[in-house]
Amino acid sequence: MNKREQEEFVKIFTERKPTRCSECKGRIRYIGEGKYECFDCGHQEMDDFGRVKEYIDANGPRPAVLISEHTGVPIEVINGMLREGRLEIPDGSPVYVNCESCGCSIRYGRYCPDCIRAKTNNLKGVYFNPDVGEKPRTEVKKKEEGKMRFLRFDK
Repeated sequence: MNKREQEEFVKIFTERKPTRCSECKGRIRYIGEGKYECFDCGHQEMDDFGRVKEYIDANGPRPAVLISEHTGVPIEVINGMLREGRLEIPDGSPVYVNCESCGCSIRYGRYCPDCIRAKTNNLKGVYFNPDVGEKPRTEVKKKEEGKMRFLRFDK
């Protein structure tokens, strides 16, 4: 999922979230797991994630096409949830998503564990370079410890 696809997913996903109660048009608040509750009447609404989660809890793991048909959630949104790590493909499934870096099959997310590890190790080099021998400065000089400094503006 490149930057553009990710922005499209976020746009679609946020547009499909409930903003008002469908019963009384009152304000709603998020209560977790894709569920929202109305402040006024107590009616509960669900966003796409809530509908998908409820369907999977009731029927077990199913292909994305069936989940889409039964919940009304577009397949693109379901794929975006897989890429975000909100959903996970069960073990033994014939279909997986591909790692964006090396192309191997993964159950959720954007990258496989090996690519994540490699990217993390590359980032460590930004903070500490063992070739130079520099260490992060965390020590406080003993000479300055405990002294208070004042700015003088008098001339």
